Amino acid sequence: MSESPFASLVTFMGVPHRTEPGDARAVIVGLPFDCSAHPHRIGSRQGPASIRAQSLLIRRYDADTGIDPLAELGVVDLGDARVTPGDITASYPAIEAAVDGALVGGAVALTMGGDGAISLPEMRALRRRYPELVVVHLDAHTDAYPIDGYNTATAFSRAFDEGLIDARRSFHIGVRSSLLVPQVYEYGRQLGYRIIPMDELMGRGIADVFAEVERTVAERPVYLCFDMDVFDPSVAPGVCTPAWGGLSTREGLAALRACRAVNVVGMNVNTISPPHDPAGMSAFLAAHVMFEFLVMLASRRS
Repeated sequence: MSESPFASLVTFMGVPHRTEPGDARAVIVGLPFDCSAHPHRIGSRQGPASIRAQSLLIRRYDADTGIDPLAELGVVDLGDARVTPGDITASYPAIEAAVDGALVGGAVALTMGGDGAISLPEMRALRRRYPELVVVHLDAHTDAYPIDGYNTATAFSRAFDEGLIDARRSFHIGVRSSLLVPQVYEYGRQLGYRIIPMDELMGRGIADVFAEVERTVAERPVYLCFDMDVFDPSVAPGVCTPAWGGLSTREGLAALRACRAVNVVGMNVNTISPPHDPAGMSAFLAAHVMFEFLVMLASRRS
């Protein structure tokens, strides 16, 4: 009975639960933190649990390549960081420590949020191991706003301030819709970020934009931040801050696959909000994004 899928601890796609990476080449970590700042849309702290539950719908073998990425990479699930939602002072060090532990032995950390604020402590941990770190950020928002403090809108503002990444070689892709304050894109570009709004992405085409990403990034270590609101709310309604005019599932997965040539050392899939997610469809899509990434990683490493 202890081995029954109905009785055992729920891990991502049923991979083994471990307390340390061992010889795994990719590890799963949950970051169930949100700032609790939104007046009525709070719930991404529940994201990791929902993604894990929905991941059990995914089969192990990729249809196109025949790869079993879980076996190829020896994937393990390290569980969740010990965070306290709403408490940045306590939670950021806990997230840093969890990601730092996941990177032991050169493993790629694949994390589940949580809201966009978790990106900053992740980048702090990644930067210690990868000094030339750059970011490829797919999101409806830049999260690089010209405002003070630590929150979901300032993760990449503070990353620039702290010198964690090379902003001149980093991208924010798919931004659109309404803004909290004016001049957000102008501010991001002043910091050096390459900002590609959704209209430009669709106008130029996914292949052309990500060819630019590949040329610019080259072999530098990449933090791939995949905010689920890059998708349109018609396909991913259960996110923290939905924005109309986003990617279809086919387009979003094509954008992810277009990152296959870059050297991703850490990836985050974030902003799933289960209280706003009918039938868990957004969490299921997030789990599939993670599976597709693992297939890409296994293909690249082999």
